[in-house]
Amino acid sequence: MDKVVKSAVDAVRDIPNGATILAGGFGLCGIPENAIAALRELGTKDLVFVSNNCGVDDFGLGILLGNKQIRKMISSYVGENKDFERQYLSGELEVELVPQGTLAERIRAGGAGIPAFYTPTGVHTAVSDGGMPVLYEKDGSVKKYSSKKEIRSFDGKDYVLEPAITGDYAIVKAWKGDRHGNLVYRHTAMNFNPMMATAGKVTIAEVEELVPVGALEPDHIHTPGIFVHRIFQGERYEKRIERRTTRAASEQKAG
Repeated sequence: MDKVVKSAVDAVRDIPNGATILAGGFGLCGIPENAIAALRELGTKDLVFVSNNCGVDDFGLGILLGNKQIRKMISSYVGENKDFERQYLSGELEVELVPQGTLAERIRAGGAGIPAFYTPTGVHTAVSDGGMPVLYEKDGSVKKYSSKKEIRSFDGKDYVLEPAITGDYAIVKAWKGDRHGNLVYRHTAMNFNPMMATAGKVTIAEVEELVPVGALEPDHIHTPGIFVHRIFQGERYEKRIERRTTRAASEQKAG
């Protein structure tokens, strides 16, 4: 029952090249900073990541991208990472773009054992009809397009069939956790983490505070320990703000 490992490196050491990894976080909020840094240190490569986005150029999943450790991204938003754009357009990175709500539900369905579901989001667009560039050639021509998906009508309305997503591993970040793997997230840092935790064959959790078993109120637990296989206490969290916008003091006073 005790699932504690000593360090981030120990927690992710057995992740092989080519693995599919689900990564919690939204922007730079609630990302598993230590697990990502450990993968960077180990040099694990040809990875497929499922994450809302890919961090920024020098932080979050961006550090793995910059080190050419990611082969494919399945994401909903990638606009803050210039290296992502460069690698995608130069044929170095395969990209599957998914509407954000659909991405969340595909992961939730994977964790619930639901193989696929119908949604109206993206029906009769490139999402359902296919044709979105997934992989480019080095010369800029398209090597691979997205596939066409099944559409069915229910009560006179069309829906597109979306497959569930699961991963070989999931790396998530929580505020508190106990030695049995029960997790509590804090505010918006919860984001994609709970669903990622359920959809990985092996789920690795890093926490800001590791507490004794029984210290967490049962009704306050967001992810039960049954979904978590390894847990460790992280350190030196930066918790960067993705984009900080400020106004001059004179403008604030005038407002």
